[in-house]
Amino acid sequence: MTPAGRFILGMRVDATSYAHATGQVVTWAKAGESRYVCVANVHMVMEAYDHPDFRALVNAADLVTPDGMPLVWMLRRLGVKNQERVYGPELTLRIAQAAAEEGIPIGLYGGTPQANEGLAHNLHKGFPKLQITYRYSPPFRPLTPEEDARVVEAINASGARILFVGLGCPKQERWMAEHKDRVNAVMLGVGAAFDIHGGQKPQAPAWMQRAGLEWLFRLLSEPRRLWRRYLYHNPRFVLLALCQLLLGIIKNQ
Repeated sequence: MTPAGRFILGMRVDATSYAHATGQVVTWAKAGESRYVCVANVHMVMEAYDHPDFRALVNAADLVTPDGMPLVWMLRRLGVKNQERVYGPELTLRIAQAAAEEGIPIGLYGGTPQANEGLAHNLHKGFPKLQITYRYSPPFRPLTPEEDARVVEAINASGARILFVGLGCPKQERWMAEHKDRVNAVMLGVGAAFDIHGGQKPQAPAWMQRAGLEWLFRLLSEPRRLWRRYLYHNPRFVLLALCQLLLGIIKNQ
């Protein structure tokens, strides 16, 4: 059962935890269900705010975890006491460990060939019993319908019951929504985990993560690629989130 969530600028974010999210994914995987999980941060919220069709598919997800600290703080302000961060790269490791222990095959769809291979290598190293039965790094261009059909067939034939998807937001969320009930696995959009655990990009120090400054670390690491995302989205998020909280206070008076 999906935990009670809150809507942040119109996008649903669930009041969940590492233990709950991991347990839910394992339960769905064991049942062979087709589900998808979104790992939400400020970027995703603002993409949802700007694009109603994207907001609808995130709100239709089976689980939406609060990946970014600003969303954790918002959930707490909206009445979810003691909400913790459910960070995509950490969730990836916890689910991989559970899959290894439960004998659930997994697949890796996305990332560059180097990141995909590095992630598979490091997951095997950390969890020797983990079964990785499918791996594919798709091209940056959209797949043709024929190529997509072959991908779906290959995923299902592999027996993977958990599929980590690393295409980046919003592409990975759109892909998962389009493939629900076609891919016989629980799909998790964990784009950054491919690069971090695949050894392609550094991870922000723990203190920066706790302070909600991971965006700054990533911006300084890749300024040319990320400047627009953070300098455009983040100030708008702060302003709009404050407006939402103020309106909530006024309504409750």
